[in-house]
Amino acid sequence: MSKAFASQGDLAEKVVSFDRLSEHAYAYTAQGDPNTGIVIGDDAVLVIDTQATPVMAADVIRRIRSVTDKPIKTVVLSHYHAVRVLGASAYAPESVIASRATYDLIVERGAADMQSEIERFPRLFRAVDSIPGLTWPTIVFERALTLWLGKLEVQILHLGRGHTKGDTVVWLPKDRILFSGDLVEFDATPYAGDAYFTHWPATLDALAALGPAKLVPGRGAALKTPAEVAAGLAGTRAFVTELYGQVRDGAAAGKSLRDIYRETIAALRPKYGHWVIFDHCLPFDVSRAYDEATRYPDPRIWTADRDREMWETLES
Repeated sequence: MSKAFASQGDLAEKVVSFDRLSEHAYAYTAQGDPNTGIVIGDDAVLVIDTQATPVMAADVIRRIRSVTDKPIKTVVLSHYHAVRVLGASAYAPESVIASRATYDLIVERGAADMQSEIERFPRLFRAVDSIPGLTWPTIVFERALTLWLGKLEVQILHLGRGHTKGDTVVWLPKDRILFSGDLVEFDATPYAGDAYFTHWPATLDALAALGPAKLVPGRGAALKTPAEVAAGLAGTRAFVTELYGQVRDGAAAGKSLRDIYRETIAALRPKYGHWVIFDHCLPFDVSRAYDEATRYPDPRIWTADRDREMWETLES
């Protein structure tokens, strides 16, 4: 292989930020590593995305305990990817909430995804042996679920496909704060290996229609003003639209996946190459875009073997 597989060469630890967005909302971010959202209600705490292992989740819990002693009762999964969900046991929640589509993906491909992601990005699975197994939702919803943490309204919404078919966001209407999961990234490359490129822009429209004043993306710094929120939405939309257009046009011209990959990475690098995990994501993103533009409307399952075969084909 001409370069290290996925993010196996990424070993540098990141600086964590724990930002207060309102009386009720905090963002745990780490310079482009996966984010965790925290909602503090009158009587309990809700966590959005858990970190990848229970040991890594312990740092989130430590920071929560620096601002409240209320019990952590609920975990929400923004989607099924291992790096987002496998730390859930550390919180000992009363309930784990996911969309129906996310539950179905865990059933179908959760075990394969766990192995795949651990091999792609070992730094994000510190103390991997602390993972007790797959995280299973205890509450599954179709389109919308409203929780009340005392008097605080928390809306849990599946507004459409994008990053995956099960993407879930958490919306605090009183504070106008949105936790988007990986539907939105900021200065970080969207991973699109399980994406629905042709659906993603409309789902971003649905997020924008909520009118968030602040937004916690899946990766990148918390967006603390409407202008920053607009920039996060626009940047994500531009990336997925430009990448898919480039790949779709190449496929329509009968070009090979390898040639399309080389042309796409050359076209996107000047604008997006400085974004976190650009070189990690592009092979997976282009492969999925090619599938969607040709004969696979739904994403194929990524396995550790498929990951390596694809990487060797495109990067050797």
